[in-house]
Amino acid sequence: MSMDKKNNELHLVMFPFLAFGHISPFVQLSNKLSSYPGIKVSFLAASANVDRIKTMLNPTTTTQVLPLTLPRVEGLPQGVENTGDTSPATVELLKVALDLMQPQIKALLIDLKPDFVFFDFAQWWLPEMASELGIKTICFSVFLAIVTAFVTTWFTHDVPSTIQEIKRPPSGFPGNLSAIRVYMGDQLCKVIKLEGCNIILKTFEAQDFMYIFKSFHGTPSVFDRLMKCYNECNAILIKSCKEMEGSYIDYVSNQLKRPVLLIGPVVPEPHSGELDKKWANCETFLTDDQIKELALGLELTGLPFFLVLNFPATLDSSAELERTLPYGFQERVKDIGVVHSGWVQQRHILAHENVGCYVCHAGFSSVIEGLVNDCQLVMLPLKGDQLMNSKLMAMEWRAGVEVNRRDEDGYFGKEDVFEAVKSVMYEVDKEPAKSVRENHKKWKEFMQNDEMQSKYITDFIENLQSLSHETVH
Repeated sequence: MSMDKKNNELHLVMFPFLAFGHISPFVQLSNKLSSYPGIKVSFLAASANVDRIKTMLNPTTTTQVLPLTLPRVEGLPQGVENTGDTSPATVELLKVALDLMQPQIKALLIDLKPDFVFFDFAQWWLPEMASELGIKTICFSVFLAIVTAFVTTWFTHDVPSTIQEIKRPPSGFPGNLSAIRVYMGDQLCKVIKLEGCNIILKTFEAQDFMYIFKSFHGTPSVFDRLMKCYNECNAILIKSCKEMEGSYIDYVSNQLKRPVLLIGPVVPEPHSGELDKKWANCETFLTDDQIKELALGLELTGLPFFLVLNFPATLDSSAELERTLPYGFQERVKDIGVVHSGWVQQRHILAHENVGCYVCHAGFSSVIEGLVNDCQLVMLPLKGDQLMNSKLMAMEWRAGVEVNRRDEDGYFGKEDVFEAVKSVMYEVDKEPAKSVRENHKKWKEFMQNDEMQSKYITDFIENLQSLSHETVH
């Protein structure tokens, strides 16, 4: 191997937050980067998550997964090392455990001597630690740029103290994601866009976003963690591209005054193998009432359906299905519907020619999996980034529809689910369903453009090479 080749080699460390909604994009990034010559990847993971992560890596990958030991934290059960295994009462304790890992991480970095550490929103202490060791840091946002843009709005303004301040962000926020719904008797409401209006959130959505400003167990809030991460890292990496979110990417770059690197949408590799005769766990859970209304809404459509409901790992899923589904529901729909809890081959199912509609919570990975197939997107966002993803898809890209929800508390009924599904399944030749299908097709073609995907990866690696030669501050 020539000296030039050795000098061009890069050792990258991946260090995501302890949630599979964050771990998965880091794994996808590792799969993409490790396939290129001269790239070595080390993946840091809590011991309990290692086996599952290994199954997510490409079979031919050279990525090494290094187990971490989570410090004991009072109130956090032994062996609970990701958000999917926690309860609402204990989930914030994972951040306490993460913050206590600093000595362990420092020792690992001294031993590994990587060129870069890719880290997540929660590790606010990592940039300073890495800088002392001469290692560069890249904060990898696993969210769409619109989410990062919305959060960074408050970096240069007073932190909002009221719901109204969240609903009406400061001027300068890009895009036009505002709308009102005008109800016409018992008929489906009409959506009217409000040109030039910055009101982009409903009351219940704004209440959800207030979470990022709250501190738990004496640790920094999500917002404070993000400020430290973004302001002290060497670069920010966003899983998006100019074609998808140009105005939001430019806004983030102007807000942060840091290099903003792009990796493209990081579309997963096409599914392989056959669909099993018997069919990734989800960390977003519906309330009992929401489960009932969703189930009844699907029943109202009269269409065959496959309903997957997952519950916290501490509960018996069979008993929970029996308890939460409407009385007599499973018997009524036994000839047209399948109700399941647990792991399913989601990507195989979505790619099947008989699947015409995908009702999902609008997590970015779920949205991408829907877009690269022919099933129409009906979005029912429940929290955080899902709320913004859904608005981007439904109101800017016009590539899906969102289930209508009540302003004050986010309530939706069976009719709301039915109307959303009906609009894309029964009214295919009418506007706006026709436009939604056309836009969906356009974005599918874009997502499946291998040349575009490869160019973003290649450009990103070139940016890494350039950044690696700069002096660490």
